[in-house]
Amino acid sequence: MKSYSIQEINNLLKGELIGNTTQQIEGPEQLQKAENKHITFIGSSKYKKYWEASKACAVLVNDNLAIEPGENRAVIKVKNADLAMAKILELFNPPAPEFETDIHPTAVIHETAKIGDGCKIGANCYVGKDVVLANGIILYPNVCVFDETTIGDNTIAWSGTVIRERCIIGSHCIFHTNVSIGADGFGYRPSDDGRGLVKIPQIGNVIIGNYVEIGANSCVDRAKFSSTIIGDGCKIDNLVQIAHNSVMGRSCIMAGHSGLAGSVTLGDGVIIGGSASIKDHTNIESGATVGAGSGVMNNVKAGETVLGYPAQDSRDMLKQWVAMRRLVKK
Repeated sequence: MKSYSIQEINNLLKGELIGNTTQQIEGPEQLQKAENKHITFIGSSKYKKYWEASKACAVLVNDNLAIEPGENRAVIKVKNADLAMAKILELFNPPAPEFETDIHPTAVIHETAKIGDGCKIGANCYVGKDVVLANGIILYPNVCVFDETTIGDNTIAWSGTVIRERCIIGSHCIFHTNVSIGADGFGYRPSDDGRGLVKIPQIGNVIIGNYVEIGANSCVDRAKFSSTIIGDGCKIDNLVQIAHNSVMGRSCIMAGHSGLAGSVTLGDGVIIGGSASIKDHTNIESGATVGAGSGVMNNVKAGETVLGYPAQDSRDMLKQWVAMRRLVKK
């Protein structure tokens, strides 16, 4: 089991150490669940009250908070306790599952596929015709990569992920369990006789940039024509839907249960809250934020924050909510 002294941890964080503890630290834990072998963190003054009763031997705090360490306990002041805790989590991060063999004998790999150096392909994977896997790619068991797809260096696909044909995937991406990339977009029109629906062929693909992470059970649909595009550095939560021909800029965030309808465009650094839904052909400009549970029906300007259903400027919506509460009280 890994363990570190408080001095070793502070050397990593380069913070201001106040007090001391002789206890070896065996991992991080929540403030109220920690034992004396744990280090915890406080990023807001509202959690200070829990420190005295906590059993943790050490705590990371934002440098604007005044907290006394106590007997045989230590405080490390840092600029940002959340980011400092990320370093601690990385320090104690257990190793990933190991492969006994680089390419499992049950994996099916088409003879035309090109497999780069250092790739690992797990049991029951399928790699199709003319697929190109660059160096250091990891496909955990039961991953399917269909024809003519290319994947960049050091990308990881966890079990159950399906990457359909002709997709272009960048480097250092992470696709968690059961991600679907490149399934048909949702395209139907009423038939001429009005008796049913006609399926619209979806002949485009999906292009995903570098350092993109997509959470479990999320879907990125292929375009009707051209490409559905996910920009570099985007982070997508579990159970997110990205429909055909949508385009996401760089470093966007989408929280769980949110969704983009067809042909939505996001600028750079857009944040979409959980369970928010975006109407088709909507443009959300760079730096905008959509609050959780909102329904966006119109374009959103750069840097604007919108809330509600239908979504509007957050300040206006909050004023409406206050007014409604006053009416109810009367």
